[in-house]
Amino acid sequence: MNNTKETLVSAFALFSLFFGAGNLILPPFIGFNAGDWWWLMAIGFCLSAIVIPILGIFAHAKLQGTIFDFGKKVSNTFSLVFSLLIYLIAVILPSPRTASVTHEIGIAPFFDVLPIYTSIVYFSLVLVFVLNRSKILNILGKYLTPAILLILLTIIGICVFTFDFTFEPSTISNPFTDGILEGYQTFDALAAIVVGGVLIISINLKNKDISYTDRRALIRNAGIFAGLGLLLVYGGLILTGALMHTSFDADINRTDLLSGISRTLLGNAGSKILSILVSLACLTTAIGVITGTADFIKSRFNNSNKAYTITAIVCCVLGVLMGQFNVDYIIAVAIPALMFIYPITIILILLNVLPDKYTTPKVFRAVVYTTILFSVPDFLNSIGVTSVANFTAEYLPLSQFSLAWVLPAAIALIIGNLAHKKTTTV
Repeated sequence: MNNTKETLVSAFALFSLFFGAGNLILPPFIGFNAGDWWWLMAIGFCLSAIVIPILGIFAHAKLQGTIFDFGKKVSNTFSLVFSLLIYLIAVILPSPRTASVTHEIGIAPFFDVLPIYTSIVYFSLVLVFVLNRSKILNILGKYLTPAILLILLTIIGICVFTFDFTFEPSTISNPFTDGILEGYQTFDALAAIVVGGVLIISINLKNKDISYTDRRALIRNAGIFAGLGLLLVYGGLILTGALMHTSFDADINRTDLLSGISRTLLGNAGSKILSILVSLACLTTAIGVITGTADFIKSRFNNSNKAYTITAIVCCVLGVLMGQFNVDYIIAVAIPALMFIYPITIILILLNVLPDKYTTPKVFRAVVYTTILFSVPDFLNSIGVTSVANFTAEYLPLSQFSLAWVLPAAIALIIGNLAHKKTTTV
């Protein structure tokens, strides 16, 4: 096996599995609104949309299993419920959103067709790729991702070299924490624990004789390269949005902003080029999400290929149905779900990355349960129960930033390890 070539192909494939609808439309919009604080918002965004997801890939490299392995130290029941919840969210929110973005940017400007037809054709293509999953890494890593990167870097490069580096004053009061929360909308932490399993299975299918050590190194290195690619693209798109703040109306929406940027920077051909970019970026993410879901269900039914096929079909049908809603609506619906599930996902990733001596089953359970408890106020606030938000804002640090769970989880980890150390030394 050519390790360098295999690592690069896997890194490109991983990048494309991460880089979907939200990853494309969110960064320019963030920069557009952040103004002169674009860099601080970019740091927060990249923390939740790059660092945590890549740590998720590292955890996969360590566990060498599926999403189910992330929560086994809590209990098998917890892990199963968590896994099913993640896959349910993935197939009814981010996956359909890719079809919605494709229609709004890639299809509607050129063809007078209803979203239902776009969704049917779109998820039919997704199903073809998913049912031929042994070829996913090669197709994504060798062909689709280089095309996506080329178009993106062209847009970023033209902007950086043609616009003056002047920025409007920011109207955002908490750019760093707002950037973290915006990073939730990429779904990349969830994607990491979903598509990481896809990467492992795909590598095993291609290289059945690869050792555990080589496999772990390959996955970690692929994660690092994919993360660097995401950093370059996210940073460039956020900067592009900030530089072009005066070029569009202040109340422009996400998809119109992206379309406007492409037309401004690439001329009359910009919309066509953008439509290709959107279609490629969204398609690869939908493929990764549905493949990961089908892999998991297959593993729960004694590696049944029939279970894999049925799951893929059901996911694509759900995608067609949910893909009828516009992008802004899907994003709004996703916020409450993300405010609850994202903290739990982040904690599971971090605990699985840490050395095992700091994450004994008792410590693991204490931190996870603490996180669940203290993420409830943020969830309730996101659905309009403001009385809870007002109460927690007074007593819980960081609750005003929708991060009330962070300090309690850290305290639970420290106290749990101190208690464990004291027990073992007695």
